[in-house]
Amino acid sequence: MALLGLVLAVPGHALTLELSAPVIAEETRSEVPGSYDLPTGPFADGTLPFRTVEGAVDQRALQLDAPERTTLSILAPLRDQVIAAGFEVLLDCEARTCGGFDFRYATEVLPEPDMHVDLGDFRFLSAVRGDEAISILVSRSALSAYVQITRVTGGPDVVTPAVAPTLPVIDLSDDLVRQAGDPASADAGIGAALDGTGFAVLDDLVFASGAAALTEGDYPSLAAVAAWLEANPDGTIALVGHTDASGSLAANVALSERRAEAVAQVLIDRYGADRDRITASGVGFLSPRATNQTDEGRQKNRRVEVVVTSTR
Repeated sequence: MALLGLVLAVPGHALTLELSAPVIAEETRSEVPGSYDLPTGPFADGTLPFRTVEGAVDQRALQLDAPERTTLSILAPLRDQVIAAGFEVLLDCEARTCGGFDFRYATEVLPEPDMHVDLGDFRFLSAVRGDEAISILVSRSALSAYVQITRVTGGPDVVTPAVAPTLPVIDLSDDLVRQAGDPASADAGIGAALDGTGFAVLDDLVFASGAAALTEGDYPSLAAVAAWLEANPDGTIALVGHTDASGSLAANVALSERRAEAVAQVLIDRYGADRDRITASGVGFLSPRATNQTDEGRQKNRRVEVVVTSTR
């Protein structure tokens, strides 16, 4: 059977993972620098335990030609290879013990059709080695298996892999230097909106479905908010996160609050905003501005809004 070798290279210790099925399709996401919320426990009591890890983030969704393979038969050899490479397993669960529907929608997953997740048949593994982290999500459809591998390392080091020439090779370090695309233009009137109505939507922010962290890039809307705060030294604001309607209300409220917190942190770290003048909260999917029945509508609903909370 054809093997796919994935070479995850870091200085001094490359990790090669072999998948015992041919790859039909692949999608990638990379951020340098970036962050990833690594699940460390099952979804329980309305929350998903996670550890935020920072560095070079490389995420791959692979569709495999494996009509007869189970999710366990795909994950088990990958787990063995990760452990053999010196990683410590933090979480190893299947759909029910992971938390099912709620776990899936509280976890960062590349969108359909690139990564398909059967809510009743998936397995997840997370592990760490020093300041490195890796997670593997495996699921399947009627004819294919799907594997998502997320790796976070300390930097975008490119190392030439040494593997058998008969194996198709993906060097994950190659794509770590790719940056996200230019963000959409922000509303030039954010400052005027905050002065006038006390409210604005930060339309240029980009969140993947189920993800709390902003994709890497420049966001003019945040510069506009920071400028408003500087021009109004007595002003205070609330950042309000919103999600699409995928998943439970509890999971989405938690996710939307994490999105608002992520935006607040960018304002603080990049623009020097005063943390005491910013609050962050989330309302999940309770305040949509578009239909949740289409991909375009769901994308519009994944947003953060800014509200002026100070009064004259």
